[in-house]
This record gives sequence, C-alpha cells and structure tokens, in this order.
Amino acid sequence: MRPSPKTVLLLGATGTIGRATAKALLADGHKIIAPVRPGSDSNGLEVLVSSALTQASLSALMTDHACDAVISCVASRSGAPADAWAIDRDLNRALLRAATGAGVKQFVLLSAICVQKPKLAFQHAKLAFEAELQAAPITWSIVHSTAYFKSLSGQLNRLRAGKPFLLFGDGELTACKPISNDDLARYLVLCLTDPALQNRILQIGGPGPAITPRAQGEMLFHAMGLTPRYKHVPVAMMSAIVAGLSFLGKVSPRLRDKAELARIGRYYATESMLVWDDANGRYDADATPEFGTETLADHYKRLATEDIADDRGEHAVF
Repeated sequence: MRPSPKTVLLLGATGTIGRATAKALLADGHKIIAPVRPGSDSNGLEVLVSSALTQASLSALMTDHACDAVISCVASRSGAPADAWAIDRDLNRALLRAATGAGVKQFVLLSAICVQKPKLAFQHAKLAFEAELQAAPITWSIVHSTAYFKSLSGQLNRLRAGKPFLLFGDGELTACKPISNDDLARYLVLCLTDPALQNRILQIGGPGPAITPRAQGEMLFHAMGLTPRYKHVPVAMMSAIVAGLSFLGKVSPRLRDKAELARIGRYYATESMLVWDDANGRYDADATPEFGTETLADHYKRLATEDIADDRGEHAVF
C-alpha cells in the first residue's frame, strides 16, 4: 500500500540534489513548497513560493500550507567559514525552529559522510546543526552521503582538451562509493515514509565496490575512447599551498578563504568518502551501505556523449 502523500517544504530546491529531490517527491505524489531566493531558477517546479529565507517567513509558509515535513538540501557553496556557519548551521537552524514552531512533524537533512573526521569549517558547522536537530522535538533523519557523481566528473573537460587526468599521490590514497543524484534523492524521500530510516544518522553510498581516483580515471578514459594519461600531484605540494595561503591569510580575508578552499581540496585528496571504523583507525568499504542502481561507469558513458555544464561552483579544484 502506497503511503499517504505529504506536503513537504524543500529547502535547496534549485541545487543539484534539490532538483533531483523535487522530481522524486513529485514522482511519489507529494506536494512541494519550495522557497527560493529572488532571482533563483525554479527549474520548472510545479509548486513554488518565492520568499526571503528567514525563520519568520519559513514559519509562515509552513503554517499557511500545513506542511507535514521538511527536507533540507542546502549547503554552503564555497566552504569558507563565514559561509559555512551562515548556511550549514544558521539557515538550517532557522528552518528547524520554524518547523517546530509551525507544528511540522518531520525533518530530513542531507549532510555528508566526511563529517566523521571533521577538520574543516563546513564540517564543524554541519555537526553543530546535526546536534541541534537530534535534540529537537521532531522526527528526524540525517543522511551522511558519500561523493556525488558531479564531484567526480570535473576532469571531463580536461580530457576533452587533451590534458592528462590529475591524480593526487599515486591515485590510490582514497576511495568512495559514489551515488547518483536520482538515487540519493529517492533515498531522501524514502526517509519520509520508512520508520527504519527515522531518528537515525544514515550513512549511504551508491551501488558496487569502492572506487579509487585511479579507477575513476580509467572509467572516464574508457568511456571517451582515449588512452589513459595521468599527471601525479604530490600531496606535499598541496600542503605547501595550504601553508602559504594560511600565512598570507593572516592579513587578507580573501586569502584566508582561499586557504580554507585549499584545505578542502587536500582533505578530499587524502580522506576516503566511506564509513570510518574508529576502533581500527581505517575506512571500511564493506561497512558502507549501498543504495540505488546507477553506477559511476554508467554516468561516465552518458557524459562522454553529452555536452554538460560544470556546476561545482567554488568547490571546483580542477
């Protein structure tokens, strides 16, 4: 029996995962309330309410539309400390307080699996809000997702331009179980109706074995019909860049933010997006849950024949 449809306020509906989540909500028969900032692209949403994103305006929307649940797909674009705390904690905090004040019963949060080993401002901001959500009088689900396909597709245009695939270290330092936009969106929507996914932190990856950056390169070269060519970037070089920008950042806010972006790049070059086994001090691919059907190899095959836009924004490293 299909669960009764809900009225869902979706925050972050114009982002990559937000767009996919809107599609998944509509496919399951739910009604969407999607507040966006002025000038944002509605992406064809059938239900759209333009509003300033404040606690008061969000509360009014949820009350006026009798919302049953909220899903938050928002995240800071740059990862810079001020942006991270303003979005990952404060905007979500406003949403939570508005939801509890309006009598909303459920909150689904898209977070990231990298918060297991927090070293960066955006990770600490995410964890700060997660703690508030778990303590709130509301049914919650916190989804710690592994890497998205889009974050592993940024070198496509390098290869099209005849450049080599960049690897940090030997290309075997990290691994992940990447998940597609649509599969992750379906998982978020499933949290609305599956009690087993509620009041839990949910670590999730895509289907298949864990994939290293070198294996990602091999997949992409194969999909494009090219002979593999690699360029190795020493992790020590990244550390030197971080150190230099951190020193200069003492007198320049702009360079201070650049230093944080460099730290983010080094983090992803050296830390796997898998479940962390604290007892044994290692990442565990076997312990990382899988969901969905679309593989990274499938995604690369499609990209090889399509002209795609790079929407990683300020998170782009390449």
